[in-house]
Amino acid sequence: MSQVTEQTIKKDNYSIHLIDTKKFKTNTIALKFTRPLKRENITERALLPFVLQKGTEKYPTERALRQQLDELYGAKFSIYGAKKGENHIVTFVLDIPNEKFIKDEETLTKEGLQFLSDVLTKPKAKDQAFDETLVEKEKDTLKNKIQSIIDEKMQYANMRLIDEMCEDEAFGIHSHGYLEDLPQLDGKSLYETYQQMLTEDRLDVFAVGDFNNEQMEKDIEENLTFTRNPRLSIVRSEPILPEKVDTITEKQKIQQAKLHMGFRTGVHFSDDNFPALQVFNGIFGGYPHSKLFLNVREKHSLAYYAASRFESNKGLLFVFSGIAPEKYEQAREIIEAQHQAISEGEITDKEIDQTKKAITNQLKETLDRSTGIIELFHQQVIGGKSEDPQAIAEAIQSVTKEDVVAVSKQIQLDTVYFLTAENGGEEV
Repeated sequence: MSQVTEQTIKKDNYSIHLIDTKKFKTNTIALKFTRPLKRENITERALLPFVLQKGTEKYPTERALRQQLDELYGAKFSIYGAKKGENHIVTFVLDIPNEKFIKDEETLTKEGLQFLSDVLTKPKAKDQAFDETLVEKEKDTLKNKIQSIIDEKMQYANMRLIDEMCEDEAFGIHSHGYLEDLPQLDGKSLYETYQQMLTEDRLDVFAVGDFNNEQMEKDIEENLTFTRNPRLSIVRSEPILPEKVDTITEKQKIQQAKLHMGFRTGVHFSDDNFPALQVFNGIFGGYPHSKLFLNVREKHSLAYYAASRFESNKGLLFVFSGIAPEKYEQAREIIEAQHQAISEGEITDKEIDQTKKAITNQLKETLDRSTGIIELFHQQVIGGKSEDPQAIAEAIQSVTKEDVVAVSKQIQLDTVYFLTAENGGEEV
């Protein structure tokens, strides 16, 4: 495991995270604006990345913006939104060549930071409103994105499972926004939301690359200057245990049914038994050697796909499967049987070893990308626990069979969502 360390510097109204490594020939700078998920502003926050990437005061068109990136030796720039637990994060990422590897170039990183500053503080706006023509165009772009999720039935089933499972929780809010909100959004309301984000959100600035930490800190301070009054903190949700199992059936004109199941784990990123949950998920459905894949898909040929993943900031675990509509009862029974088998200790040494190797390999792959490193350390900010990658890997290796059994026993089924054909399959 390669050694990757982070230096965190807390400023008055934001934090700088410096990760100095010689692994890359680029410097990657990311700004992450975080606030608790709220239904009333989520569609505007989902729309912001589309609008902000189309131009600034200095670079008024998308073409001009991209030409400036070409001038910065082909730097790459993106903005995107996502949710982690019950928090919404808007991320600005600039990946720029390191001037150390360019002859007679000494100011490229500063120029990149100035570009970021232009995008942040001087967007294409007038009279405290974004350009209406641009906003209307990007509303259509977001509309198409939301519609594509509805049309892609695996994503749709996952969304609907969370809708039902977390109906009264912030985690149930769609990070991509809502179609019904789009008509009333305009340049002024969107600009107000943006200013609130710049001023009020928690801000973490990450830099990954081969640089001098003191110089990078100075460059960030000098170039990313704008008025802030942060008053929002990260939300870390409390564990919830299900009172009963809810089963929801929805019918559409489809041929392949989707059986998705949501579990409450009671385990969050900062908990001591989080490594055991990672190993449990790997044995249960996280990899091709997992029980779900081998038993539901391969042995019984019940599913076109069968897998699981967990949400580490909310304490949830999801099972996804695509099945023939008439196979619902059998597929559900065998999925639940795999969970029960782990709880009863039916785990081989081979399963544990394969899973630990797979998790470790994933961690190594994460460390091979500068953006992966940023996400790894930002996850620690959101999760409230700081560990270097070596300690993470060692924690995985120390997980025992007994640890996996113990965490399996506390995982409880909460919601079953079944999307099936209109005229096929059994009633649930």
